Amino acid sequence: MIRQNFNSDWTLMNDKKSSLGTMTKRCKTIPVQIPHDAMIHEERTPNTENQSQTGFYPGGQYVYIKKFYAEKQWEEKTVIIEFEGVYQTAMVYLNGHLVAHNIYGYSNFYAVLDSNLIYGEVNELKVIANNSAVSNSRWYSGSGIYRDVKLMVGSRIHVPADGVKITTISANEEIAVVELEILIRNLEHKKDTVFVVTEVSDSSKVVGSEKTKLTMFPNAEELIRQRVYIKSPKLWNCDTPNLYECRVSVVFGEEVIDETIETIGIRTISLEPINGLQINGKKVKLRGACIHHDNGIIGAATFEKAEERKIKLLKEAGFNSIRSSHHPISKSMMRACDRYGVLVMDELSDVWTYHKNPHDFAIHFTDYWEQEVERMVKKDYNHPSVIFYSAGNEIPEVGLDSGAQMKRRICNKFHELDKTRYTTDGINGSMSITYGCGMESLLKDMLGDSLDMGGMNGANALNAYMSLKTGERADEFACHPFVTEAIEESVMASDVTGLNYLTGRHVLEKKLHPNKTVIGAETYPADIVRLWKLVKENSHVLGDYTWAGHDYLGEAGCGIFHYDGTANFSNVYPERTAYIGDLDLIGYRRPISYLREIVFGLRKQPYIAVERLNRYGMKPSKTAWMYKDNIESWTWPGYEGKPAVVDVYADAEEVELFLNGKSLGKKSAGEENSYTATYELLYVPGELEAVAYNDSKEIGRYSIKTSGSVNRITAVADTSVLKAGGEDLAFITIFLSDQEGNRNMYEQKLLRIDVKGEGVLQGFGSANPCSLETYDSTECNTYDGYAMAVVRAGQSHGKIQITISAKDCEDNVIELLVN
Repeated sequence: MIRQNFNSDWTLMNDKKSSLGTMTKRCKTIPVQIPHDAMIHEERTPNTENQSQTGFYPGGQYVYIKKFYAEKQWEEKTVIIEFEGVYQTAMVYLNGHLVAHNIYGYSNFYAVLDSNLIYGEVNELKVIANNSAVSNSRWYSGSGIYRDVKLMVGSRIHVPADGVKITTISANEEIAVVELEILIRNLEHKKDTVFVVTEVSDSSKVVGSEKTKLTMFPNAEELIRQRVYIKSPKLWNCDTPNLYECRVSVVFGEEVIDETIETIGIRTISLEPINGLQINGKKVKLRGACIHHDNGIIGAATFEKAEERKIKLLKEAGFNSIRSSHHPISKSMMRACDRYGVLVMDELSDVWTYHKNPHDFAIHFTDYWEQEVERMVKKDYNHPSVIFYSAGNEIPEVGLDSGAQMKRRICNKFHELDKTRYTTDGINGSMSITYGCGMESLLKDMLGDSLDMGGMNGANALNAYMSLKTGERADEFACHPFVTEAIEESVMASDVTGLNYLTGRHVLEKKLHPNKTVIGAETYPADIVRLWKLVKENSHVLGDYTWAGHDYLGEAGCGIFHYDGTANFSNVYPERTAYIGDLDLIGYRRPISYLREIVFGLRKQPYIAVERLNRYGMKPSKTAWMYKDNIESWTWPGYEGKPAVVDVYADAEEVELFLNGKSLGKKSAGEENSYTATYELLYVPGELEAVAYNDSKEIGRYSIKTSGSVNRITAVADTSVLKAGGEDLAFITIFLSDQEGNRNMYEQKLLRIDVKGEGVLQGFGSANPCSLETYDSTECNTYDGYAMAVVRAGQSHGKIQITISAKDCEDNVIELLVN
């Protein structure tokens, strides 16, 4: 069955006061295009129930309606609607009849329409997305039908949804063996004979094929297996992500009566502690990023272009793998990972049987986990980018024998359905201790009588516990026998030991479990130098996943620097982003990103980062996820002659910093110095230039210049041509500059945008984590000199004219073509 786009011509109703009102249409409707995030358009308030967890965005109940014509010839076929993601609880009605419901907001599900379709007439499809119980997520979830909707029409004999599984049995430069498991279904009450034809093609020709004769008995299903041999295959890996099209056709007589098309990559993976992870027999270390599912200023709406852009930016920043935190990844993002050669750890859930929020998925997990594992595997199976299934994130009960049992069952279920990939999870030692051997015992053992406990639920105990986890004794905590005892049984339940913030255990795990591999499933950004040294020196350590690769909505304030005594994670309105990504909310690379790229060995050019001069000498709030409040800028008007702290990042023996051509001396850099040389100087406008040396020979240089006053708005679109149809996006990066084009990251301007023609403004905003502005406004202030506009193509061919203006600046006009 071919999936057809079913995203257009929906209407939305929102009635928070009465569910009866939404069912009887006693409320205002607006036209919308799927994917659609209703939450991003809600009004944020400081008294929102979920507070900073979702960035002070409230939830609600939303009703989506689509009217469509059911073809008369569908009467002899099956008609199915796929919803790739509806948040939270979804109820699907056709002509008033319930045809499907779904509990988990991150899984795709199907609604079979056959029994209630009125053929030859207009039908009404209604979806109620209920996210009114907002305390169900620890991050920004979005609301509504936020992922694609697809229509599938199957012939009387057809391949059902997810009915093709494709496995690379073996592959080398000479030949690849690809096996297909194909499910065929007969809807009729009679027997017929068909042929199942498979063709594998590259971009220019068919490279392998197979044909199978099949007798289909009445109202039956048959599973067939085919093997296709491909000579001189173009293998898929991170550097050359070659893809093939696999077309499976059901042929009756001379007619193709059904067809399914899958995109595949030919590759093998293997895993063991001596050689680590291997793709096509070659070792790969995982340069990983944890990410959430929202797309910044456009919310959780899962546009294909937005998912692709995020993966492209992460790959350019040096990452070769992502962890879908903490829920199943979207199909759009998997396709992007396939195309860009980014490996995927796909995660099942943030909870099992212990709540982290009153209305989270723990309410339903024991009833639905097997179904969700099955859905996840069906979604992932044919994607070469997926290499790991994660059973869960920081599950408290893994420290209990019942939790270890649950993990075994989940991992065994993954293996039952897919024997080609590996299982893991993200173990948080502190949570395991709390529910396993006990926080009190560990504290007494490590601290003895030095702490007045004040009761185990008191502030003293909690503060001591947190300091042991993240402070100077963090490694001692990670390797403590009580932690080992708590997680021992759970560790053995998966193929790979995934450790969250337990870097000190990486080497210990090899001693305890010499036949297993380890991965840093979630780690602190500032820990990258030590972590990557462990990755390089230990074959059993597969890689590292930093929290986080890209900034995201919700968990607001985790990484925001406060200089007024405000504590992080303290529900400070109007904070709405975590502010801890290597890339900020609009995709601009922060200094930690360049340091990481250098640590990975991917950048030889040095980099300059300046601690904000207006914060010199001030002590900020700090969490373990925060690095430095620095920026790539040498523009600080009013701070002439005042002290500045400048870091030069370099994979070099030494670096030399020049201010306006005058050397400020050479300093050691490289791994022994955490790839950082720090200078303290007085601010003088002009040019800062860093030069890196090995063996006294220059290997790279980098400079930043002081900008003059802002009089230009520079806007750069990532494309000049959009596809008509209402789903393609253009991302327009806007920054402030002087007359010569030098970026000014100090000044702030109120920008206004006007979009005319065959397109609409999808989102407009900056990376400011504390802004009161809405992303659907036509005005926004720059932050660190930048802002972004996202423009969505219309349905028809034509042009889009985007005008960006600001006081004392000439308008910037961009024209995009829609065809």
